[in-house]
Order: sequence, then structure tokens, then C-alpha cells
Amino acid sequence: MAWLVVGLGNPGPTYASHRHNVGAMVVAELARRAGVMLSAHALQRANTGDVRIGPNGVGAVGTDTEKAVLATTRTYMNESGGPVAKLLAHYKITPDHLVVVHDELDIDFGKIRTKLGGGDNGHNGLKSIRGAIGTGDFYRVRWGVGRPPGRQDPADFVLSDFPKALSEDVLVEVGRAADAVECLVMYGLDATQQKYNS
Repeated sequence: MAWLVVGLGNPGPTYASHRHNVGAMVVAELARRAGVMLSAHALQRANTGDVRIGPNGVGAVGTDTEKAVLATTRTYMNESGGPVAKLLAHYKITPDHLVVVHDELDIDFGKIRTKLGGGDNGHNGLKSIRGAIGTGDFYRVRWGVGRPPGRQDPADFVLSDFPKALSEDVLVEVGRAADAVECLVMYGLDATQQKYNS
């Protein structure tokens, strides 16, 4: 069975570099590594690209590889569930082969955590997916963005860009999260947690 790797975010250039869009940034990085353009999948309201992931990462060839579909939704974050459910059905993928990459307020910037299942922790994208597919038992690659400073509203915080001073660090962390996705698909959760949940 193939894997579905979904990077959460809001569509369009206005949101592209927001903290809330780190999931979409990670999927874009995986597509870049594989030399694949994500193209519109009209019925599923998503952009998708087919890749293979192997021991040397995404874009691999050979028998020791896993098929994966990279996807970003063309809906707003709180409507992510519909497209994800349709993609799972279209590709005949079960939730235990779904990886969702998303921002996480309760994890410090520069930290990545991977896990299977759990609550949505107030994340509207996760809540929408759970509601649409009827389970929360899918893999998550959680990209720490940290808590907002002072009394800033968390919604305003995630819907804002990273400071320019962090731009290089953001690129590094996007790359590391993409590495974590590759590891998760190839080697499973335990190996990925040992390597990236430190």
C-alpha cells in the first residue's frame, strides 16, 4: 500500500510563509527533492505528486522503495479533512498509511516530534481530518513553532511570518522535517522518534 503525506497549510501566496504553513513547506521540499511538480487534483481539491521513498530518501528508484503520494490541500486549514478523506479513498490508502505534517504551538521552535494518534490540541486542520476520516489514528510530524510572545493571540501568531532573522533556521528545520517524513515511511515510528524526537 502507498503512503499519503499531507502538508497542512492555507492556500495562496498570502499564507505561503506563515507559521501555520510549515506542513505545506515540508511537502514542497519533498517534492523538490524528488523533482516532482505538485499538480491540481481537481476532484479532491488538492495538489498531488507521486514519488518513491527509499533508503536514500525521496525520489529513489528500485525494489526497496515505498510508493507515496505527496499532497497539499487547496482548501483552508479548517476544511482539510474533506480533501484528505477523498485522497485516501481515491488511492485506496488506509489511515495507518497517512502522515500529516503540521505546525505545533506546544513544541519549541527548532524541535520536531513524530507520533501516531493523539488529540488535535486545538489544531483546526487535525480536527477537520479526524472528523472527515473518523479516526485520529494517523501519523503526525509535528513542527514546533513555539508559543506566541506576551499576550499575542495564538491564531494571529500562527497566521504570521517567521522573523527574517530566523529564515535560515526555518530552511534547516523544513529540511529536517522532510528527513523525518522519509525516515518514518522507510523505517517506522520507533526509529524516527529515536532520531528526531530529541
